Parts: sequence; structure tokens; C-alpha cells
Amino acid sequence: MAILEKKFNKDIVPALMKSEGYKNSMQVPRLLKIVVNRCVGEARENAKAIDVSAAELAAITGQKPLITNSKKAISAFKLKANIPLGMKVTLRGHRMYEFASKLINICLPKIRDFRGVSTKSFDGRGNYTLGMREQLIFPEIDYEKVDKIRGMDITFVTSARSNDEARKLLELMGMPFRTGV
Repeated sequence: MAILEKKFNKDIVPALMKSEGYKNSMQVPRLLKIVVNRCVGEARENAKAIDVSAAELAAITGQKPLITNSKKAISAFKLKANIPLGMKVTLRGHRMYEFASKLINICLPKIRDFRGVSTKSFDGRGNYTLGMREQLIFPEIDYEKVDKIRGMDITFVTSARSNDEARKLLELMGMPFRTGV
């Protein structure tokens, strides 16, 4: 069992029950899944880029990514229909908690001039999306083997009914939100 998972069950659930007035522990918002999403635009010309990017995402998350294809052709973007363009990984259970712990405690502090993550990235339903500009902050990525800097989106899907509930949950899990903005 991951350290963050133990902390959630032992400390966070009772703290949220006390502060929010929940009568039952099953009412407490939970982290349901983490979705890591990446689009590889240069895959239109270079088919190898999708393989390299998928290998990086597999190393970061510990799970093989699902390759996603373009839905339709858009000539302005030189895009054909049904070609591989992106990938996503859905993490649940122990892997989800391990990834969240690694992201919060190891990767985010590595970002230069880091002052916290934005509080404006909630979607209104209690889900939080965090955009990463580079993959080099993850310890599994070897700087020497990186051919191009690529970003990714990380979405925390919670069972919270509002943004405030989700923010309290993520703050108690250790997410370093920006203060004073």
C-alpha cells in the first residue's frame, strides 16, 4: 500500500469528516483516477515520435499507454483521419497513489521558480487538470536520451461535488496550491 494511500485512510478521511461535517466516511470525496494525456503533433510526419513518446509515458506512469488516433481530417493542420496522434494512461488504485505521491513530493519541487500550482484549473465538477511543460522533471526520464521536450496533461478525477471539496481533498493530500493569487 502506498504511503499516500495510508495517509488518506488514516488522516485525510477523519480530517475531512470533521471539517466538512460528513456523518459517514463514504461521503468523503476520494481520488477516483488520474489520467495522463499527451499529444504528439510531430507524429504526422515522423511515425517514430509516437513510439518514443509512448515509451517515455510508460516509464513515467509504470503502465503502457493507449494510443489515440485522429478522428477526422483537417487540411489546415495537414492532418489525415485515423492516424496515431496522442496517448493516454488511466491510473487507478495503488499506481494512482504512487504516481500522485511522486508528482507532489518529487516532480513539482523540481520545477524552476515553482510557487505552487494554479487554483483555476478545476472544471466545476471537482476534477483538477495540471499541465506539465516538460517530461524532464520525472526521475525515470534520462536527460541524455530525450530527443525533444514534450509536455502532458495530468487530470485528477475526484468524487467531489464541487471545486471547493476537491481543493480541500487535494490540499490535504499535499498538492502545493499557489497562495495569494
